[in-house]
Amino acid sequence: MQHRTIGDTTVSAVGLGAMPLSIEHRPDEQRAIATVHAALDAGVTLIDTADSYHWHADEVGHNELLIARALARYGGDTSGVLIATKGGRGRPGDGSWTVNGAPEHLKHAAEASAKRLGADAIGLYQLHKPDPAVPWAESVGALRELLDAGTIRAAGISNVTTAQIRQAHAILGAGLVSVQNQYSPAVRDSEPQLRLSTELGLAFLPWSPLGGISRSSLDGPSGPTSMGTTFHRVAAEHGVSPQQIVLAWLLARSPVVIPVPGASRPASITDSAHAAQLRLSEAELTWLDHALPN
Repeated sequence: MQHRTIGDTTVSAVGLGAMPLSIEHRPDEQRAIATVHAALDAGVTLIDTADSYHWHADEVGHNELLIARALARYGGDTSGVLIATKGGRGRPGDGSWTVNGAPEHLKHAAEASAKRLGADAIGLYQLHKPDPAVPWAESVGALRELLDAGTIRAAGISNVTTAQIRQAHAILGAGLVSVQNQYSPAVRDSEPQLRLSTELGLAFLPWSPLGGISRSSLDGPSGPTSMGTTFHRVAAEHGVSPQQIVLAWLLARSPVVIPVPGASRPASITDSAHAAQLRLSEAELTWLDHALPN
């Protein structure tokens, strides 16, 4: 497994997006824990979760608790695993998502997340989404307070604009270490945020990185999946899955990129982890840069 950095922490170049293990269409717990263990076996040392990764209204923190159980039951050393969680969104249980960036909510949410994870301090705590009802500086200020209190060791922001990144960087300084936006073959709107993250030395964690090639967990079983794309053709030439080509392409976009593909089966994350060893030629990368899913 190749490695990259988030702040002063070294992590695997490919992480595990744990959301599919807890939301709608989730696997049973045995398979979910087996998926986490397969990630660890493959050398994955970054696991991305959130307090809102759950299905029913009365199970806030389901994914965090699941990750904690999976790590506790793993037979190997997990001291080098970075758990990145998020706060600021909610799920009423009807399939919708809410946003709450109020400072007091974020501080209480972070404390609850730390307790569920069994951590003295959260390794990376990310503001899940800007709340249009709360000034951005106030929400980010809550992260500053959490850093100062030692509740979290590092802060990240998600679903943000370049202006919001710059403002958060001004408030948090070295405490801001990551940006998590949607970025994939099908969705490239965050190219400016990726460039700025590279400039500032912030890790860029693409969510739903396989979009256009594989369905997101939020799409459900009927969501569209592109076939026969340039990514598929390059995959056939390498004898690997199209998903590996997508992840290798993302890793080549910038040295700060760390994809966190979702998985609900051991085989999926094992395959994704192999992408960290895959090297694409300059010609292939240029071809993929200009390719769009059909």
